[in-house]
Amino acid sequence: MEAVRKSLMRVWSLALRHYFLIRGSWPRLLELVYWPALQMTLWGFITIFFQMHSSWLAQAAGILITAVLLWDIMFRSQLSFFLSFLEEIWSRNLGHLFVSPIRPIEMIVALLVVSMVRTLIGVGGAALLAIYLFDVSIFSLGVPVILFIVNLTIMGWSLGLVVSALVLRFGQGAESLGWAAIFFVQPISGVFYPIDVLPHWLQVIAAAIPASHIFEGLRALLIEQVFRTDLLMNAFGLNLIFIALGMTIFFAILRYARVHGQLLQMGE
Repeated sequence: MEAVRKSLMRVWSLALRHYFLIRGSWPRLLELVYWPALQMTLWGFITIFFQMHSSWLAQAAGILITAVLLWDIMFRSQLSFFLSFLEEIWSRNLGHLFVSPIRPIEMIVALLVVSMVRTLIGVGGAALLAIYLFDVSIFSLGVPVILFIVNLTIMGWSLGLVVSALVLRFGQGAESLGWAAIFFVQPISGVFYPIDVLPHWLQVIAAAIPASHIFEGLRALLIEQVFRTDLLMNAFGLNLIFIALGMTIFFAILRYARVHGQLLQMGE
């Protein structure tokens, strides 16, 4: 019995350690409710949309597959930038970079290039697979799909800059935001349904998201065979604001981290 008691105490001690880790880190605490709430919200709006537009089901497969591929471009752009940045933290190389002649803007440009290559490899393979398995090709959309991709990539980079900055500011406890942040905007980006399915107050927020204009434009192109240049220009304008804000936040927090000596302390 004594051995059992000691074993239970060790189990309890380890469990208590993780409890204090979660309690002391708001990103970890947020993550507990984040994913279930997100899935419920996303699929709830998808269900509402299909109930309101049953005739849309006939061509839903091609539209959904195309939307998934374009969504993955934004997701991979953000995640690839973020993971490349984390590699510098995990290897304890971040501090070394900034005592070298490399300037912060040069590091960002390098990470953007790496992100672009990783995204093209990942999504390019998936796009070819969609042609083979489902006879759905995003390349058949021509020039508009290139403009859609550029916009979604810029938005992904903007989010990547912000979540990277948050890791700089709050430490490794905020790393989970790198995976969670992009999905926060998914329900209001209209990836799988028009934003008019959303409650009015969410439609107002969605209108400020570049991706919502891109996916509205995608549906207009696929369903109505109309290329909405007005939606494209809206997305470009919002993306200029997003990327400027992302870089401003990143540089401001990087400056804070350098002043307070946080760069040399980060890493595994």
